[in-house]
Amino acid sequence: MTLWQAVLLGIVEGITEFLPVSSTGHLTIAEELLGLPVDDPGVTAFTALIQVGAIAAVLVYFHTDIRILAVAWVQGIVVPAERQRPEYRTAWYIIAGSIPIGVVGFLAKDLIAGPLRSLWVVALALVAWSLVMYLAERVSSRHGEAERALTLRDSVVIGMVQCVALVPGVSRSGATISAGLFRGLDRVTATRVSFFLSIPALVAAGAYEGVTTASQISATVGWWPTVIATAVSFVVAYASIAWLLRLVAGHPITVFIGYRVGLALLLMAGLVSGLVSAT
Repeated sequence: MTLWQAVLLGIVEGITEFLPVSSTGHLTIAEELLGLPVDDPGVTAFTALIQVGAIAAVLVYFHTDIRILAVAWVQGIVVPAERQRPEYRTAWYIIAGSIPIGVVGFLAKDLIAGPLRSLWVVALALVAWSLVMYLAERVSSRHGEAERALTLRDSVVIGMVQCVALVPGVSRSGATISAGLFRGLDRVTATRVSFFLSIPALVAAGAYEGVTTASQISATVGWWPTVIATAVSFVVAYASIAWLLRLVAGHPITVFIGYRVGLALLLMAGLVSGLVSAT
């Protein structure tokens, strides 16, 4: 991989990681257009590793919230009286909601790195989950925009739905925000929960790939391009987080459906015509 390709892929990751448009789907498309073997283990590992840059942006952007939750969690474990604090409960909710994707991601790792790394899967998932996003907004409009606190059931349901985002094209944020809206959370709260649930999921995925596929990264992609792409994704993702939070405060997530469906149709046309290959 050349350095300019690494920069481009870092930009794609940073822009799309937290938008409900599927970062993995966009990276798969971009890697295919750049002539990279998208089903190669090294390229798959690269795709997971550069997400660490985006998750670092979440840690920096929400550092105050994360510190409050972490401190409350530790204090609650040590001092029983502190367990009545809402921050202590919220910290446990985030932990509980992160478990499903860890289990499913580990059990389905071969499927994720193999058959699902197909542009046909990306195209179909882009369209299919757009319908779910539309229905989520319809349900949310019936609930109204009243803000309410996150519950354990909310977090577990959202965490389970997050597993669907292991399919490229669904979008992790699209899955989790939609689940939050179905649960009756307001859009901003659902988006913030989506960000917090992304931290364990993406850190674990990046760490696992870094440990298990180090030799494949070296042979296929190279560590310098991986480091550069990760750094670029951090910078771009930080700006993307701020923009998305402002957007969802006044607009439904259905504003992304037109783009998702348009990209899917364009991708299908390219696949049918032979201009791009599925893997």
